[in-house]
Amino acid sequence: MNEWWRGAVIYQIYPRSFQDENGDGIGDLPGITRRLDHVARLGADAIWLSPIFPSPMEDMGYDVSDYTGIEPLFGTLADFDALIARAHDLGLKVIIDQVISHSSDRHPWFTESRKSRTGPRADWYVWADPKPDGSPPNNWPSVFGGSAWCWDAGRRQYYLHNFLTSQPDLNLHSPAVQTALLDTMRFWLDRGVDGFRLDTVNYYFHDDQLRDNPPLPSKDKLPPVNPYDMQLHLYSKTRPENIAFLQKLRALTDEYSARMLVGEVGDATRAVEIMGDYTAGSDRLHMAYSFELLGPDFTPAHFRAVIEGFFTGAPDGWPCWSFSNHDVNRHVTRWAKHDAGNDALARQAAALLLSFEGAICLYQGEELGQTETDILWEELTDPVGMRFWPDNKGRDGCRTPMVWERDEHAAGFSTAEPWLPVKPPQRARAVDTQAGVEGSVLETYRALIAFRKATPALLHGATRFLNLPAPLLGFVRGEGEGAVTCLFNLSAKAVKLPKGVGGKAIGPAQGMETAGVVGANGWGFVG
Repeated sequence: MNEWWRGAVIYQIYPRSFQDENGDGIGDLPGITRRLDHVARLGADAIWLSPIFPSPMEDMGYDVSDYTGIEPLFGTLADFDALIARAHDLGLKVIIDQVISHSSDRHPWFTESRKSRTGPRADWYVWADPKPDGSPPNNWPSVFGGSAWCWDAGRRQYYLHNFLTSQPDLNLHSPAVQTALLDTMRFWLDRGVDGFRLDTVNYYFHDDQLRDNPPLPSKDKLPPVNPYDMQLHLYSKTRPENIAFLQKLRALTDEYSARMLVGEVGDATRAVEIMGDYTAGSDRLHMAYSFELLGPDFTPAHFRAVIEGFFTGAPDGWPCWSFSNHDVNRHVTRWAKHDAGNDALARQAAALLLSFEGAICLYQGEELGQTETDILWEELTDPVGMRFWPDNKGRDGCRTPMVWERDEHAAGFSTAEPWLPVKPPQRARAVDTQAGVEGSVLETYRALIAFRKATPALLHGATRFLNLPAPLLGFVRGEGEGAVTCLFNLSAKAVKLPKGVGGKAIGPAQGMETAGVVGANGWGFVG
């Protein structure tokens, strides 16, 4: 069995922002193809492409209007075939984002569904009558603010949208919908993709009785910025019916050789539990991906609780860990107060993430120590930022273009004005300023990925945490002679190691040159 995904390093590409080849200011597939050498040189095993399908782009591609085409802004199916061919030539697997919990309201399926209550696709989306007073069917909120229900004057009913009103939820209780979605995925498997990243995988099913969600108890005096965080989402997502559909998805991919499913689990209270449930056994997802390490917590206790929690709950499951992606502030900015300066935190975060048990996902620019871009109101494109500004400035700050050549227009991303700005702090971290420079963040990532690949314990070894005082984090990967002890000082001040902890250095290290002391943001591997 080819389980290439176990221990793999997956590089996430945000297509709009990787490389613009045709000079319109927006990244595209030919641009990605041209820059794949960078990903291969980094040492990654696979790329994950955020959505590339036709879309009105109201949520930057996460509102799909055609599941078997390519968005013209990005290119053509021929361009996609060329990308796959080049990636495979370089030894890179290709994973594409599948957004099947909802579609765009411009998808032909929804256009037909909203026409009539009795048509062939009348039940392909989640429709419900209003309450007697005209209000929505229940109290479910949208992630993007307001009610999760939108009134449709044509059908005289509400439809469900967990996200934007232009992203109606598909009704996966319908067998016909399940079959249609599986057929679209088969289309891409036949085209040679190596796997799918399943967006919002725990949102596929809703409670068919449409029961109200209960409140989520909180000790905070003020409500959160987003009212969505005030509910325990028992009935609007993570329903038990989801498991049977995941089994259908797994059966489909198992018809092909060496294919993989990784599901994004979104839940503020039960993410680790759900990850374990969705990857248990051999007939569900291969891996689960969550936001557990994408928040503000940067403590030994948090990292230990998340990783131990997963493997305790799903000893035969497999996680995919990440520190940054297209939906959250970049981690170097998010954890800045823990940084000793001079990119120490960026290098330490690389060592920490690449030592974890599971697959690893790196977000483009992370390997450069990229920071969050300060986006002004007039530069916004993200509906989240527009809705919750200024307390939540949205996701544009982590989506700005990749920086390749510091002194070129738009840092080498495009010959035109880019769709989001390239600003001096980001430009300063361009690839050409770091490649070949000893100790740079880029070269540190390259060295750490190579070390991980050459160290069986870091690829497949089980994790045993050491009981060290904060801010020290330590754990052992593997057993016996090949075991590796991973040590980290998660603070901006030097600390002493307890007696008996340590050993002979066997890999890249920073701030562990003095015996018994770990420097600020220091880390090392000993055997």
